Amino acid sequence: MLEDPPVAGRRAALRERHHRSIVDAAATLMRETGGTTFTVDELARRADVSRRTVFNHFDSLDDVVTTVCGEILGTVFDSLEAHTAASTGATMFDELAHALTATDLVTPMAYLTRVLRGGGDELTPRQAAMVGQALTDVSQRMSAELVRRHPDADRLDVDLLVGSLMSGVLVLHRHWCSATGGGDDTRSRDVWAYLVERLLTAVRTGHADAPASGRAAPDNHPRPAPAPILTSLPDRKDHHG
Repeated sequence: MLEDPPVAGRRAALRERHHRSIVDAAATLMRETGGTTFTVDELARRADVSRRTVFNHFDSLDDVVTTVCGEILGTVFDSLEAHTAASTGATMFDELAHALTATDLVTPMAYLTRVLRGGGDELTPRQAAMVGQALTDVSQRMSAELVRRHPDADRLDVDLLVGSLMSGVLVLHRHWCSATGGGDDTRSRDVWAYLVERLLTAVRTGHADAPASGRAAPDNHPRPAPAPILTSLPDRKDHHG
């Protein structure tokens, strides 16, 4: 027997409300505690839902935190959406380049880096993977938006372009953290602007060793150690370390 449409609508609305409450509660706990060490029970109490409801929406606390990270980093997607009338005739690369250069990513990145590290000196592989997954989610939204704007574009070309830039942003984040400690100040912003120019030049020319476009490296920012390779996230549902 088919479910009555009004009942189905109410169920969907309730599910969406619970999902939103869980994400908002996690964001609040991250802000209040300055980290991600809260438990599922603490999250459920703050969201005013049951522990079971949390796991009906998310497989683990990592998934909740990743969703929060994605929403915070989604400012670059918002910038792309806002780039409308001025982008008439612009290429997909131009639109993405505008989004990356016009968006303040330092503020959300500094916040997430501080919260995820939780007092540590650097992100663990697990924490770095959460940032990477959040950027992947943003990339998918950006690809869909570009396809909507450019319906004649080949989807593979769109995904390759967005993927190359957003993967580059993840690499930039590592270099930026190494050079600045993940802080938010004038020098940190100068380093980020320099790195973004390097990324855009490399993608535009198609050469990894392409020279930067005239901007000098701030204080000869150091080369970071190679990032560890992470193949998967361990399943951990109760607590963040």
